[in-house]
Amino acid sequence: MSWASRMQGFRAGAETRFPVLTELTNRLVSGNLLDAGTRLAAQAFLASVPLLFALAAFAPTGVRDQLRESLRAMFGLTGPSDHELQQVLGGSGSDGLRETTGVVGVLVALVSATSFSRAMARVCERAWGLPRAGTRIAAWRWAVWLLALVVVVLLQAPLRGGFGAGLWLGVPALFLVSTGVWLWTQHLLLANRVRWLPLLPGSLLGAAATTALGLTARLYMPGALNRALGEYGSLGLVLTMLSWLIVVCGALTFAFTIGAVLAQEPPLNRYCGTGAPTADAGAPES
Repeated sequence: MSWASRMQGFRAGAETRFPVLTELTNRLVSGNLLDAGTRLAAQAFLASVPLLFALAAFAPTGVRDQLRESLRAMFGLTGPSDHELQQVLGGSGSDGLRETTGVVGVLVALVSATSFSRAMARVCERAWGLPRAGTRIAAWRWAVWLLALVVVVLLQAPLRGGFGAGLWLGVPALFLVSTGVWLWTQHLLLANRVRWLPLLPGSLLGAAATTALGLTARLYMPGALNRALGEYGSLGLVLTMLSWLIVVCGALTFAFTIGAVLAQEPPLNRYCGTGAPTADAGAPES
Protein backbone atom coordinates (compact mmCIF):
# COMPACT_ATOMS: atom_id res chain seq x y z
CA MET A 1 0.00 0.00 0.00
CA SER A 2 1.40 3.39 -1.00
CA TRP A 3 1.98 6.25 1.39
CA ALA A 4 -0.83 8.28 -0.23
CA SER A 5 -3.27 5.39 0.19
CA ARG A 6 -2.34 4.98 3.83
CA MET A 7 -2.85 8.69 4.44
CA GLN A 8 -6.25 8.60 2.74
CA GLY A 9 -7.22 5.62 4.87
CA PHE A 10 -6.04 7.38 8.00
CA ARG A 11 -8.01 10.49 7.07
CA ALA A 12 -11.16 8.48 6.34
CA GLY A 13 -10.85 6.70 9.68
CA ALA A 14 -10.34 9.97 11.54
CA GLU A 15 -13.37 11.53 9.84
CA THR A 16 -15.48 8.53 10.80
CA ARG A 17 -14.34 8.45 14.43
CA PHE A 18 -14.10 12.21 14.96
CA PRO A 19 -16.60 13.98 12.67
CA VAL A 20 -16.04 17.18 14.63
CA LEU A 21 -12.54 17.43 13.16
CA THR A 22 -13.90 17.33 9.62
CA GLU A 23 -16.52 19.97 10.26
CA LEU A 24 -14.07 22.12 12.18
CA THR A 25 -11.50 21.96 9.39
CA ASN A 26 -14.11 22.84 6.78
CA ARG A 27 -15.35 25.82 8.77
CA LEU A 28 -11.87 27.15 9.51
CA VAL A 29 -10.77 26.84 5.89
CA SER A 30 -13.91 28.07 4.16
CA GLY A 31 -15.18 30.64 6.64
CA ASN A 32 -12.84 33.54 5.73
CA LEU A 33 -12.30 33.97 9.44
CA LEU A 34 -9.20 36.11 9.11
CA ASP A 35 -11.05 38.55 6.88
CA ALA A 36 -13.97 38.63 9.31
CA GLY A 37 -11.62 39.24 12.24
CA THR A 38 -9.85 42.05 10.38
CA ARG A 39 -13.14 43.74 9.53
CA LEU A 40 -14.26 43.41 13.13
CA ALA A 41 -11.00 44.99 14.33
CA ALA A 42 -11.40 47.89 11.91
CA GLN A 43 -14.93 48.55 13.15
CA ALA A 44 -13.74 48.28 16.76
CA PHE A 45 -11.09 50.93 16.14
CA LEU A 46 -13.49 53.23 14.29
CA ALA A 47 -15.94 52.91 17.19
CA SER A 48 -13.43 53.35 20.01
CA VAL A 49 -11.86 56.61 18.81
CA PRO A 50 -15.04 58.75 18.70
CA LEU A 51 -16.29 57.14 21.91
CA LEU A 52 -13.01 57.97 23.64
CA PHE A 53 -13.27 61.63 22.63
CA ALA A 54 -16.95 61.73 23.57
CA LEU A 55 -16.16 60.43 27.05
CA ALA A 56 -13.24 62.82 27.35
CA ALA A 57 -15.50 65.74 26.43
CA PHE A 58 -18.69 65.00 28.36
CA ALA A 59 -18.07 62.33 31.02
CA PRO A 60 -17.66 63.42 34.67
CA THR A 61 -14.16 63.66 36.05
CA GLY A 62 -14.55 60.44 38.02
CA VAL A 63 -15.49 58.50 34.90
CA ARG A 64 -12.56 59.93 32.95
CA ASP A 65 -10.17 59.05 35.76
CA GLN A 66 -11.56 55.52 35.93
CA LEU A 67 -11.23 55.09 32.17
CA ARG A 68 -7.64 56.32 32.29
CA GLU A 69 -6.76 53.85 35.04
CA SER A 70 -8.47 51.01 33.19
CA LEU A 71 -6.63 51.72 29.95
CA ARG A 72 -3.37 51.86 31.90
CA ALA A 73 -4.20 48.49 33.46
CA MET A 74 -5.10 46.96 30.10
CA PHE A 75 -1.99 48.10 28.23
CA GLY A 76 0.50 48.86 31.00
CA LEU A 77 0.97 52.37 29.64
CA THR A 78 4.07 54.27 30.69
CA GLY A 79 6.08 57.23 29.44
CA PRO A 80 5.01 59.00 26.23
CA SER A 81 1.95 56.82 25.55
CA ASP A 82 0.65 57.43 29.06
CA HIS A 83 1.24 61.16 28.57
CA GLU A 84 -0.82 61.10 25.36
CA LEU A 85 -3.66 59.37 27.21
CA GLN A 86 -3.44 61.97 29.98
CA GLN A 87 -3.75 64.75 27.42
CA VAL A 88 -6.91 63.24 25.96
CA LEU A 89 -8.65 62.34 29.24
CA GLY A 90 -7.18 65.05 31.46
CA GLY A 91 -9.54 67.69 32.80
CA SER A 92 -7.59 70.71 31.56
CA GLY A 93 -8.66 70.46 27.95
CA SER A 94 -12.15 69.09 28.43
CA ASP A 95 -13.90 72.45 27.90
CA GLY A 96 -12.21 73.04 24.58
CA LEU A 97 -12.78 69.46 23.53
CA ARG A 98 -16.45 69.76 24.49
CA GLU A 99 -16.84 72.82 22.28
CA THR A 100 -15.07 71.09 19.41
CA THR A 101 -17.05 67.87 19.71
CA GLY A 102 -20.52 69.23 20.34
CA VAL A 103 -23.67 67.30 21.21
CA VAL A 104 -24.42 66.55 17.58
CA GLY A 105 -20.94 65.15 17.12
CA VAL A 106 -21.40 62.87 20.12
CA LEU A 107 -24.71 61.57 18.80
CA VAL A 108 -23.17 60.90 15.39
CA ALA A 109 -20.27 59.13 17.09
CA LEU A 110 -22.62 56.92 19.10
CA VAL A 111 -24.68 56.01 16.06
CA SER A 112 -21.64 55.26 13.93
CA ALA A 113 -20.13 53.22 16.77
CA THR A 114 -22.97 50.72 16.45
CA SER A 115 -21.21 49.53 13.30
CA PHE A 116 -18.93 47.65 15.69
CA SER A 117 -21.98 46.02 17.27
CA ARG A 118 -23.29 45.04 13.84
CA ALA A 119 -19.93 43.56 12.88
CA MET A 120 -19.80 41.54 16.10
CA ALA A 121 -23.36 40.34 15.52
CA ARG A 122 -22.41 39.19 12.03
CA VAL A 123 -19.41 37.26 13.42
CA CYS A 124 -21.74 35.44 15.83
CA GLU A 125 -24.29 34.74 13.10
CA ARG A 126 -21.68 33.35 10.74
CA ALA A 127 -20.30 31.14 13.48
CA TRP A 128 -23.74 29.55 13.86
CA GLY A 129 -24.75 29.70 10.20
CA LEU A 130 -27.69 31.99 10.91
CA PRO A 131 -29.15 34.75 8.72
CA ARG A 132 -29.02 38.33 9.82
CA ALA A 133 -31.63 39.35 12.36
CA GLY A 134 -34.08 42.04 11.32
CA THR A 135 -33.11 45.61 12.09
CA ARG A 136 -36.25 46.16 14.18
CA ILE A 137 -35.26 43.27 16.43
CA ALA A 138 -31.51 43.86 16.52
CA ALA A 139 -31.12 47.65 16.64
CA TRP A 140 -31.66 48.10 20.38
CA ARG A 141 -29.38 45.13 21.04
CA TRP A 142 -26.53 46.85 19.19
CA ALA A 143 -26.82 49.93 21.42
CA VAL A 144 -27.20 47.96 24.66
CA TRP A 145 -24.17 45.79 23.85
CA LEU A 146 -22.03 48.81 23.04
CA LEU A 147 -22.93 50.60 26.28
CA ALA A 148 -22.33 47.42 28.29
CA LEU A 149 -18.91 47.04 26.65
CA VAL A 150 -18.00 50.58 27.75
CA VAL A 151 -18.93 49.65 31.33
CA VAL A 152 -16.78 46.51 31.13
CA VAL A 153 -13.82 48.56 29.94
CA LEU A 154 -14.31 51.03 32.80
CA LEU A 155 -14.13 48.16 35.31
CA GLN A 156 -10.89 46.70 33.96
CA ALA A 157 -8.56 48.39 36.47
CA PRO A 158 -10.15 47.02 39.66
CA LEU A 159 -10.95 43.70 38.00
CA ARG A 160 -7.41 43.03 36.78
CA GLY A 161 -6.03 44.03 40.17
CA GLY A 162 -8.28 41.50 41.89
CA PHE A 163 -10.03 44.41 43.67
CA GLY A 164 -6.83 45.07 45.57
CA ALA A 165 -5.86 41.44 46.17
CA GLY A 166 -3.44 41.17 43.24
CA LEU A 167 -3.09 39.00 40.14
CA TRP A 168 -3.76 35.73 41.96
CA LEU A 169 -7.41 36.84 42.16
CA GLY A 170 -7.41 39.22 39.21
CA VAL A 171 -6.58 36.63 36.55
CA PRO A 172 -9.33 34.10 37.46
CA ALA A 173 -11.78 36.97 38.01
CA LEU A 174 -10.93 38.36 34.57
CA PHE A 175 -11.46 34.93 33.02
CA LEU A 176 -14.83 34.43 34.73
CA VAL A 177 -16.09 37.90 33.84
CA SER A 178 -14.87 37.50 30.25
CA THR A 179 -16.72 34.19 29.97
CA GLY A 180 -19.92 35.86 31.14
CA VAL A 181 -19.41 38.81 28.80
CA TRP A 182 -18.88 36.64 25.71
CA LEU A 183 -21.75 34.33 26.68
CA TRP A 184 -24.10 37.27 27.03
CA THR A 185 -22.69 38.91 23.89
CA GLN A 186 -23.50 35.93 21.71
CA HIS A 187 -26.96 35.41 23.21
CA LEU A 188 -27.88 39.09 22.89
CA LEU A 189 -26.54 39.69 19.39
CA LEU A 190 -27.96 36.42 18.08
CA ALA A 191 -31.37 37.71 19.23
CA ASN A 192 -32.03 34.67 21.46
CA ARG A 193 -31.90 32.29 18.49
CA VAL A 194 -29.40 29.98 20.22
CA ARG A 195 -29.84 28.76 23.79
CA TRP A 196 -27.37 29.65 26.52
CA LEU A 197 -25.69 26.27 26.98
CA PRO A 198 -24.56 25.75 23.35
CA LEU A 199 -22.91 29.16 23.51
CA LEU A 200 -20.72 28.18 26.46
CA PRO A 201 -17.85 26.46 24.53
CA GLY A 202 -17.27 29.53 22.38
CA SER A 203 -17.51 31.79 25.42
CA LEU A 204 -14.91 29.77 27.31
CA LEU A 205 -12.57 29.80 24.31
CA GLY A 206 -13.10 33.53 23.84
CA ALA A 207 -12.44 34.19 27.53
CA ALA A 208 -9.26 32.11 27.46
CA ALA A 209 -8.02 33.98 24.38
CA THR A 210 -8.81 37.48 25.65
CA THR A 211 -7.43 36.76 29.12
CA ALA A 212 -4.17 35.45 27.67
CA LEU A 213 -3.91 38.38 25.25
CA GLY A 214 -4.75 40.81 28.05
CA LEU A 215 -1.88 39.52 30.16
CA THR A 216 0.45 39.58 27.16
CA ALA A 217 -0.55 43.15 26.30
CA ARG A 218 0.87 44.44 29.58
CA LEU A 219 4.26 43.01 28.62
CA TYR A 220 4.37 43.90 24.93
CA MET A 221 2.23 46.98 24.36
CA PRO A 222 4.03 49.61 26.54
CA GLY A 223 7.31 49.29 24.66
CA ALA A 224 5.60 48.89 21.27
CA LEU A 225 3.43 51.97 21.78
CA ASN A 226 6.29 54.14 23.00
CA ARG A 227 8.57 53.05 20.12
CA ALA A 228 5.82 53.68 17.58
CA LEU A 229 5.07 57.06 19.08
CA GLY A 230 8.72 58.05 19.05
CA GLU A 231 9.35 56.94 15.47
CA TYR A 232 6.06 57.75 13.71
CA GLY A 233 4.10 59.98 16.06
CA SER A 234 0.35 59.56 16.37
CA LEU A 235 0.26 57.43 13.23
CA GLY A 236 2.44 54.89 15.00
CA LEU A 237 -0.06 54.68 17.86
CA VAL A 238 -2.87 54.07 15.38
CA LEU A 239 -1.02 51.27 13.59
CA THR A 240 0.05 49.59 16.83
CA MET A 241 -3.43 49.67 18.35
CA LEU A 242 -5.02 48.46 15.13
CA SER A 243 -2.57 45.55 14.96
CA TRP A 244 -3.44 44.56 18.52
CA LEU A 245 -7.17 44.79 17.77
CA ILE A 246 -6.73 42.54 14.73
CA VAL A 247 -5.15 39.87 16.93
CA VAL A 248 -7.88 40.13 19.58
CA CYS A 249 -10.79 40.23 17.13
CA GLY A 250 -9.29 37.42 15.07
CA ALA A 251 -9.00 35.30 18.21
CA LEU A 252 -12.64 35.99 19.11
CA THR A 253 -13.79 35.13 15.59
CA PHE A 254 -11.99 31.80 15.71
CA ALA A 255 -13.19 31.12 19.27
CA PHE A 256 -16.88 31.67 18.47
CA THR A 257 -16.66 29.57 15.30
CA ILE A 258 -14.82 26.70 16.97
CA GLY A 259 -17.21 26.84 19.91
CA ALA A 260 -20.23 26.65 17.61
CA VAL A 261 -18.81 23.60 15.83
CA LEU A 262 -17.95 21.86 19.09
CA ALA A 263 -21.46 22.50 20.46
CA GLN A 264 -23.11 21.02 17.35
CA GLU A 265 -20.93 17.94 16.91
CA PRO A 266 -20.36 14.82 19.03
CA PRO A 267 -19.73 14.45 21.86
CA LEU A 268 -20.71 17.90 23.18
CA ASN A 269 -23.96 18.09 21.22
CA ARG A 270 -25.46 15.48 23.57
CA TYR A 271 -24.83 17.77 26.53
CA CYS A 272 -25.67 21.01 24.75
CA GLY A 273 -28.86 19.56 23.31
CA THR A 274 -28.18 20.69 19.77
CA GLY A 275 -27.05 19.03 16.58
CA ALA A 276 -27.57 22.25 14.66
CA PRO A 277 -28.81 25.76 15.35
CA THR A 278 -31.98 25.60 17.40
CA ALA A 279 -35.33 25.09 15.76
CA ASP A 280 -36.48 28.60 16.56
CA ALA A 281 -33.60 30.12 14.57
CA GLY A 282 -35.99 31.69 12.08
CA ALA A 283 -38.16 33.28 14.73
CA PRO A 284 -36.05 35.50 16.97
CA GLU A 285 -37.61 37.00 20.03
CA SER A 286 -38.02 40.73 20.29
